Amino acid sequence: MFKVQCTSCRETHDNYVGVNRFETNEMSGSRGEANFVWRCKNCKRESSATIKAAPSAYEQGEPPKAQKLFEFDCRGLEFTEFKPEGEWLADGMESGTKFTGVDLTDGEWFDYDEKAGEEVSIKELNWQIKRA
Repeated sequence: MFKVQCTSCRETHDNYVGVNRFETNEMSGSRGEANFVWRCKNCKRESSATIKAAPSAYEQGEPPKAQKLFEFDCRGLEFTEFKPEGEWLADGMESGTKFTGVDLTDGEWFDYDEKAGEEVSIKELNWQIKRA
């Protein structure tokens, strides 16, 4: 989920919004389709965002480093915050165990890997949104 801001008047949407790569929405005036279409309440401009490619998996490394997970083509808006709602997937680093339903809303996740015989975790998460 994202916080979105109009690049014309800098008005920020009241709520977090979701973007689904499998959904397209019509833009007014037959200007095509986008994964997310929004009309600013303040200046009434229509803006859009399209996901450029499928999300990338985060590759674990030592030390951990920033990696691009999503890339959008934004027209008239920018995403200013990200909140990891929903279910995520994870793989055990050594065992390859597949974990589903990973909840990252609290910024961390803990479970037990039966194959590896040890606890697994995702913690100290932080997100950056940068212009390409």
